[in-house]
Amino acid sequence: MEQQVLRAANSNMRYEAFDFHKECSPSWSRLSVLMDRLAADQQQFGYLMVNKTASEVRQQKGVFRVNCMDCLDRTNVVEGLLAKRSLRDQLILLGILQESDKIEAQGTFDYVFRNVWADNADFISFQYAGTGALKTDFTRTGQRTRWGMLQDGWNSAIRYLKNNFSDGFRQDSLDLFLGNHIVDELEGTVKTCPLNVERDLKFYALPVVFLVAFAMFTFTVLLPGESLTEQIGTILFWGGASITSLITIYIYGDDFVDLPKLGEKDKEV
Repeated sequence: MEQQVLRAANSNMRYEAFDFHKECSPSWSRLSVLMDRLAADQQQFGYLMVNKTASEVRQQKGVFRVNCMDCLDRTNVVEGLLAKRSLRDQLILLGILQESDKIEAQGTFDYVFRNVWADNADFISFQYAGTGALKTDFTRTGQRTRWGMLQDGWNSAIRYLKNNFSDGFRQDSLDLFLGNHIVDELEGTVKTCPLNVERDLKFYALPVVFLVAFAMFTFTVLLPGESLTEQIGTILFWGGASITSLITIYIYGDDFVDLPKLGEKDKEV
């Protein structure tokens, strides 16, 4: 992103780098460092305001584009902080708050603001990832919580499964909608439709082998055998079968995941 801004050579654009992981590992209160860096720009940008007659009272002179390298969730955290500061400035201008007042001190209003922003993040996240947003505990409460971390872990696991086993179809839908794939009139008749992919035996057999082997491994660990030697041998056998089948699935990973079929095919052509 920084290189793109430099190449643009536009004096109206400025890039502000912030290593979220490095800066906020000790405490998320370190986000104040970034907010301090952006304070002057935000003050200069201002915000749009019109009166009851739709006449322009104030004009907004700039925008922030927040991009996390790999995640919308951290983007939403920063956008939420920018929005809160902008909202506070507007409420002060309207005489609702005093210069010394903070939104955090307005209990009910602060609660509503935080949750509306976090709910918005969840809806956007559901559209692109299939789960609610991560790190919304910070947006809702102003701090990271253990429950929030557990929820992030659960959502990350669901995202991993959906990304690998159901997102290919969603990407194909987008490619078809955007015209990245042009449907051939002969598809489905003379030509094979690219969405029809034939699965070989290992696609069905290996997951079954793994599930059976892992179930037997679990039973032999939990249930005592007639002798310790027999039980150890059984555990090693089923454990080895589980690991072997899992490694085989990993090696042939592309055969198991739901890869996009339309856009990638057109790129090859």
